[in-house]
Amino acid sequence: MDATLLIALTGALVTAIGWLVTNLLSASAEKQRRRLIYQTKFIRQQLNQLYGPLAFLLLEGRQTFQALADCLGRDHLIDSDVETFSELELKAWLFWIDADFFPRNEKIKQLLARSTHLVEGGTVPESFLIFLDHYNSWKINHERWIKENIAYSWHSKINWPEQFETDVLETFQTLKQRHARLMGLIEEDHRYFRGISFSTKKR
Repeated sequence: MDATLLIALTGALVTAIGWLVTNLLSASAEKQRRRLIYQTKFIRQQLNQLYGPLAFLLLEGRQTFQALADCLGRDHLIDSDVETFSELELKAWLFWIDADFFPRNEKIKQLLARSTHLVEGGTVPESFLIFLDHYNSWKINHERWIKENIAYSWHSKINWPEQFETDVLETFQTLKQRHARLMGLIEEDHRYFRGISFSTKKR
């Protein structure tokens, strides 16, 4: 075979292989980029529509609960303390229930109801269900007292689920960190992808 023809064929083969490898890398990089973008968008939805609002409401609730304790002249306060309240203390407690506790808990309930698909993990955490039991059982008894004057213990039979707060706040922080990492990876992947595109154009 003529040497010139062999060199030309070899050059064409190398070019073809280079083109194939470049396009395979380009397709792989684009697939990876789209996957990262999808993951980032989903986490952003989780933060914006569920865990961010939940975290804010729970942190706000901590502050207002402490404000109630201060109002009652107590260093700390638990639900069962209501059973020993004076008439004035009970009046303040009932005001907080209607003006603060229940409106916030209702907001939390509605967030969970409309954004269940954004809950992290394969199942709804047990603490989320305990929160719903805590609020719903308290709410119905309180409504019966208001409408039918049927007295109750003035607090939920189910203690406030501390684990619910822990699960929400820890997941919120985890998602924020994961989102930041993914944003960094997308930027790195974008630069890599631009490099491949540039090489292809040059070739």
